[in-house]
Amino acid sequence: MAVGDDANGGGGVRRRQRGCLCTKADFFPEESFSSWSAYGRALRSTGSRLADRLTSRSAESAELHEVRARSGADMRRDLTWWDLVWFGVGAVIGAGIFVLTGQEAHDAVGPAIVVSYVISGVSAMLSVFCYTEFGVEIPVAGGSFAYLRVELGDFMAFVAAGNILLEYCIGGAAVARAWTSYFATLLNHKPNDFRIHASSLSAEYSELDPIAVVVIALVCVFAVVSTKGTSRFNYVLSIVHIAVIIFIIVAGLTRADTANMRDFMPYGVRGIFSASAVLFFAYIGFDAVSTMAEETKNPARDIPIGLVGAMTLTTALYCVLAVTLCLMQPYGAIDKDAPFSVAFADRGMDWGKYIVAFGALKGMTTVLLVGAVGQARYLTHIARTHMMPPWLAQVHPRTGTPVNATVAMLAATAVIAFFTDLNILSSLLSISTLFIFTLVAVALLVRRYYVSGETTVADRNKLAACIAAILATSAATAGCWGVDVKGWVPYAVTVPAWLASTACLWAFVPQARAPKLWGVPLVPWLPSASIAINVFLLGSIDYKSFMRFGIWTVALLVYYLFVGLHASYDTAKALAAELALTAKVEEGDGKPARGAVHNGDY
Repeated sequence: MAVGDDANGGGGVRRRQRGCLCTKADFFPEESFSSWSAYGRALRSTGSRLADRLTSRSAESAELHEVRARSGADMRRDLTWWDLVWFGVGAVIGAGIFVLTGQEAHDAVGPAIVVSYVISGVSAMLSVFCYTEFGVEIPVAGGSFAYLRVELGDFMAFVAAGNILLEYCIGGAAVARAWTSYFATLLNHKPNDFRIHASSLSAEYSELDPIAVVVIALVCVFAVVSTKGTSRFNYVLSIVHIAVIIFIIVAGLTRADTANMRDFMPYGVRGIFSASAVLFFAYIGFDAVSTMAEETKNPARDIPIGLVGAMTLTTALYCVLAVTLCLMQPYGAIDKDAPFSVAFADRGMDWGKYIVAFGALKGMTTVLLVGAVGQARYLTHIARTHMMPPWLAQVHPRTGTPVNATVAMLAATAVIAFFTDLNILSSLLSISTLFIFTLVAVALLVRRYYVSGETTVADRNKLAACIAAILATSAATAGCWGVDVKGWVPYAVTVPAWLASTACLWAFVPQARAPKLWGVPLVPWLPSASIAINVFLLGSIDYKSFMRFGIWTVALLVYYLFVGLHASYDTAKALAAELALTAKVEEGDGKPARGAVHNGDY
């Protein structure tokens, strides 16, 4: 639906098909922002509009057709499962394994870091399954944002959207700063030799990193040119990267000393789970693959193979790499900035550290590249709903890529990378990601057990009670762990309560929908387990990171109440008018037609 400069009915939303004249209409075309008096009227209606958006759920067909059409041009369907596997590997294997392995093994967990990687990998794989069903059924660029709009509604989708954008900005910034660390190792320097110390700033923000900014700028150029070209470049780099990883494993094991593994759990079980929460950062990125569903030739085949295949390969490599590192050096001697390079140098293979550093740089480059592709597509779809300025939704007609969104996201990433220390970034990133993955698992349960107009009120209420119980028991278990409750008695209550909540959902609530093409197995057990382990890992993260997360969430809500709410409300009403819907369709009153609203949404 290519739309020119004509106003649409109902909401007075004006959408431009191409170009940016840097006028207000390019960023705020909605009726609520047409004048100060209109904005004042919108603010006075905040309460009623918020109530509308809290209960609004988007229709799948709207996400697949009307919402996607707001980009003006379509993204090209060039990708296959082969591209997605290598995008997945390229998106995930980077700074997490090459930097955080050393940091966590040295400070938090010791040789038991391999167990931490297994726990994080299981959590990530459970989330992969949830994403896969959505990616096949709703193949759009919005990824988890689109999935949550359809199942949990407009407001929850926006809260998740803000954390998705934060996740990608922080993740890219962390990888870019780690890139500088390994680049310094390659040149026989310390990382801070290439950073500018600003003594007037807080210690956590005082090491300025210009190299990280340059790397992000170069990645931006590649990301806007062509998705297929980016894919080819990515899997060439990824193959080289896998070859370097095999070298690290084989060469490193020739210098193995099993004595280094004798003190296997120096920090106890708590250290294992604490490290797992931080190391979850090492698995972040696979969700970027789901945003490419709109550019995939056969989503029903390619998405499951791409996501599950990439995560299986990644988890296996992580575990073997972690064991190799801990066999090469005692955990107390592991370097926290460039652990593998320093380990090779200390074991008499000084030449090997250059190969390791080169491979790490390759891996981090692909992580940045795939992240740039994924984050731009998230922002594009969010902007299609007008929760963010619609100028960011434009797809360039020649390249078929979202140029505006790509540049905007990478500019924000560069600013964060310039100032912020890696330790702060990794912990905050894990919170945002675990929060989003929990919401996606909840959304999958809603998708399977609730269909508007078909599910009875009694079954709907039982579903809500079971999900609430699953969340509450998971949070109780995490809370006991987080405050370091002694003894096993609290867990003997909370864990069986979680099992009982899931069993009640399985036994007493009938599934309302079967997947059309590919579905998650063992529902509700698998998504419920995903919720439990994600919430438990959240309980292992330090309170300062939660404070930063809280500040960000408050900032999101302020933006939503003053801007996003009114823009998305106007856009929803405009689309309703276009589709000749004159009355609000309440939940349970019947099945809306294609593109129709669920309780006021599109």
